[in-house]
Amino acid sequence: MAFTIVGTGSALPKRKVTNDDLSEFLDTSDEWISTRTGIKTRYVCTDESLDDLAAEASEHALADAGIEVKDIDLIICSTTSGDHLMPAEACAIAERLGASCPAFDVSAACAGFVFALDTADGWFCRGRARRALVVSAEKMSRLLDWEDRSTCVLFGDGAAAAVVEAGGKSPIWSHLVTKPDVASLDVPGLQGTSPFGSTEDAQPSKLLMKGRKIFHFAVSSIEEELKALEGESGIALSDIDHFVFHQANERILDAVAKRCGIDPSKMAHTIQETGNISSACIPLALDRMSREGSLHAGELVLICGFGAGLDIGTTLIRWNKEQDA
Repeated sequence: MAFTIVGTGSALPKRKVTNDDLSEFLDTSDEWISTRTGIKTRYVCTDESLDDLAAEASEHALADAGIEVKDIDLIICSTTSGDHLMPAEACAIAERLGASCPAFDVSAACAGFVFALDTADGWFCRGRARRALVVSAEKMSRLLDWEDRSTCVLFGDGAAAAVVEAGGKSPIWSHLVTKPDVASLDVPGLQGTSPFGSTEDAQPSKLLMKGRKIFHFAVSSIEEELKALEGESGIALSDIDHFVFHQANERILDAVAKRCGIDPSKMAHTIQETGNISSACIPLALDRMSREGSLHAGELVLICGFGAGLDIGTTLIRWNKEQDA
């Protein structure tokens, strides 16, 4: 089976937080953050809920596609930071939109959008759906230790969505893999108050990350993925028009460009403004590129997400969404 992205949308909180803002309560500075990460600002929720952002991004995507919500057969949301432990964030999106189709979440951290696309494609293959709304929504600010300057400066909040239709010429190549390693990037689960459970080793539900190990994983895994793509598809990296990698750190993007011989001008860069929004980074970049007119029908777009799991998902698509006149 195949699919086509026919509409995109995104939403960010109103509050923009600069590196200087963070330096007011952290031992850090704009120079320290920007030189190590490439990040200058990020958006953080104040009075917005993740439900708000996810629904807004979805509405923008539906409008962009010219599709009414009644024509959506499936809603999949990628998130690790939903407003609800249950029901799924996708159920809250469905309620806001007035949808009654199946709705569920996938949890693959920063690779989540690619995993969700692949899941939607599986529904298309079985004839269970013709149109899907794939949403990535993350409120990373609720998972951070705001006293840890090595992690809290990296992340932001936001949501992005894509309307996907069965049929078309994508994916040309796709690969999902997990290299199991929980401790390298982990948010411990809720402890609860069960009188039968042990609380001796309980940890707060705050993000823990081994930065150097994640850097090595990201760069080496992307290089492996791109070599596999060339070998299995017969498509050279030089023939790909756009590379949309997960926006974790500008140093990762720079290292990948150098090791893989990618023209940096072909790579999406949103991290300077938004920071790392986990699974929402890739669809947000696609939405911006589409609305700016930098994506054209027939172009090859490589998308690759990587993160906790350790998960990595890569897919090569042909962009067939027509630009508005």
